[in-house]
Amino acid sequence: MKLVATRFPDLWIVEPQVFGDERGFFLESWNRKVFAGLGLDVEFIQDNHSRSGKGVLRGLHYQIRQAQGKLVRVSSGRVFDVAVDLRRSSPHFGNWHGVELSAENHRMLWLPPGFAHGFLVLSEAADVQYKATAYHAPEHERCIRWNDPDIGVRWPLVGEPTLSARDQQGTPLSLAEVYD
Repeated sequence: MKLVATRFPDLWIVEPQVFGDERGFFLESWNRKVFAGLGLDVEFIQDNHSRSGKGVLRGLHYQIRQAQGKLVRVSSGRVFDVAVDLRRSSPHFGNWHGVELSAENHRMLWLPPGFAHGFLVLSEAADVQYKATAYHAPEHERCIRWNDPDIGVRWPLVGEPTLSARDQQGTPLSLAEVYD
């Protein structure tokens, strides 16, 4: 397993070691001892799985209390995965990083607490799975507008995305509750 740096010092692309042959492949997507050895000594307490169709955009989501660290991976299909730094004390506050995650490239994205998360489905469908460091807390859920010009995510869109009612009503970053 190896970590690939992003422009954020604590946001990492995780590349697992993949063992493949004519039968298929095997990879270890999570091993606490290995992650701790890489400097990511985290405890996951919840696993989540979503399936979405092509053009679905989910996000940008976060919990203002019970902030969640997330290890995101795609087990089927392809997505453009985005993290936005919402820590006001960070020199990267309001900046974003995007990476393609797919069943083929096996990459994962580690988002520490304090980031908003979203993704756009690039394939006909995608299964996105992520491990979280805090429980889901609906009363603390927040959503930042996916196309906020102050953030400026360059989504690889063809046409308009398919959004939930909640995501259509996202808050601009300038009015959003953020972390210290």
